[in-house]
Amino acid sequence: MGQYSKAETEGHLLIVTINRPEVYNALHPMANQELSDIFDEFAVNPELWVAIITGAGDKAFSAGNDLKYHAELRAKTGGRPHSPPKGFGGLTNRHDLDKPVIAAVNGVAMGGGFEIALACDIIIASDQARFALPEPRVGLAAGASGMQRLSRTIPLKKAMGLMLTGRHVPAQEGYELGFVTAVVPHGLLMEEAKRWAGQILECSPMSIRATKQVVMRSLDVPALEMAMRNLSYPAYVAMAASEDTVEGPKAFAEKRKPAWKGR
Repeated sequence: MGQYSKAETEGHLLIVTINRPEVYNALHPMANQELSDIFDEFAVNPELWVAIITGAGDKAFSAGNDLKYHAELRAKTGGRPHSPPKGFGGLTNRHDLDKPVIAAVNGVAMGGGFEIALACDIIIASDQARFALPEPRVGLAAGASGMQRLSRTIPLKKAMGLMLTGRHVPAQEGYELGFVTAVVPHGLLMEEAKRWAGQILECSPMSIRATKQVVMRSLDVPALEMAMRNLSYPAYVAMAASEDTVEGPKAFAEKRKPAWKGR
């Protein structure tokens, strides 16, 4: 357990909890670095296949940037806090992570908190969750990928309607807009997030990584035909040469669960 977060493992699953409930799980540079270190380990540990990130307490996933710390630092030194190279929450600038991450949004996800969730592959939201990119209301902008990711996740006019007002969006509306994967009663949030993680873990981790990598990298290829032709992505090549591609069909033929090796 770190000073600002908790990291627990359940088999091949990593559960990360932002642990600053006294400030609605807002993040300062030290907390961001701690989370970045956790996801660095997740990225390279061959025994960790899926991650869930959530917030401590019942009120907040993360309120985003710790503006009080930001203001105090500026008053003392004139400087501005900086996130680690991998971005806010150690995730928003992590473009090379092929393992899936699920956001279990237990309360408010504002600014950088929403940006952390958007950097995840799946967002499971409590029915008490609320989302916003309110930076323009305090003279800032959603510079930790919110402006770029939300506009790529939902229709542009819907995204602009959210970003140009800084308004709060409840979980159900987030689901209807398309950036929330599922909404569940508050008390069932982690159970639901683990259920989704469990379904992913039923699949070959090699196939999961290949799928995520091909999807994310081919988004940049404008022509569908060209995107389909290029299957030389490293994770896809690794999957095709893996033991799991032998084990999967063999297990199916033998009517048993596959024993994935992740290699």
